[in-house]
Amino acid sequence: MTAGAGAGTDGQYVLLIRLAGPLQSWGLRGRFAQRDTRTRPTKSGVVGLCAAALGLDRDDPLTGLRSALFGVRADRPGTLVRDYHTVGGGRYPLRPRDLITDHRRAAAYEHLEASEPPTRPGTFGRRREPSWYGAPKLIAADPATGTLMAGKVARYPLLSERWYLSDAAFLVGLQHHDRELLARTGHALEHPKRLLWLGRKACPPSGDLALGVVPGTLREVFGRRAPLPSADGLPAPDDRPWAWFEEPAPRPGAGPVQDQPTAAGYPDDGPVHGYRWETRQRLTLAPDALGWEDLVL
Repeated sequence: MTAGAGAGTDGQYVLLIRLAGPLQSWGLRGRFAQRDTRTRPTKSGVVGLCAAALGLDRDDPLTGLRSALFGVRADRPGTLVRDYHTVGGGRYPLRPRDLITDHRRAAAYEHLEASEPPTRPGTFGRRREPSWYGAPKLIAADPATGTLMAGKVARYPLLSERWYLSDAAFLVGLQHHDRELLARTGHALEHPKRLLWLGRKACPPSGDLALGVVPGTLREVFGRRAPLPSADGLPAPDDRPWAWFEEPAPRPGAGPVQDQPTAAGYPDDGPVHGYRWETRQRLTLAPDALGWEDLVL
């Protein structure tokens, strides 16, 4: 049976997605100072990737995509790497927006201009004073006046640690009974309406993403597909890869994962993720597992 012909168990189909690139980052508990990554793609991240490809807005419903069962097979788990990141350090020229977003700085600038006018006209934005702090950070409205204020005025940089997966490749599956929805999503991944990245903007994908829609369940499809080839064309070294499968309901052996996207997209105060249930197992691939050159899109 060729890919896309006939129906699988209970009329189910699986959209296969290849997620590979130099870097990936799939965080669940990211804060400014600490940006983590899971060791595998998250459902919320993959659904967001598909929504961006389809051109959905943040407040558009995700009913079809979020109801799909989610699976991941780690053909190349990759290596965790840490990026020591700094933001806002050093000395900056004074800019108009700095005065707009902090009235304290505006008052100081007016005093400076009155006492020491610039030697050349039109030098606004080029003045570098040793006492100025760097670019305003943590801009927020003052609760009492509503005026925008800089919550951090020190000229020292903000520090953060950002974690990535290096040289990883995952086979991701979305299982759903609506083959048309999966086919439309797969087409959008290859013809996206918005830029796509693997969890973070610094992580563009490499190669094809959509690998076609095939009949069956996640376990059936993952078990009869060969590992994703590496960049040099060699197969993945592990012929018994780990895989994670979403369960439609809680059952023994399944654990909760808080990366289920909400039905209404992203509210104004950021995304909200619910719980779903997931099992992990090592897959023994079929001896006659189909290679990717055999896939009929």
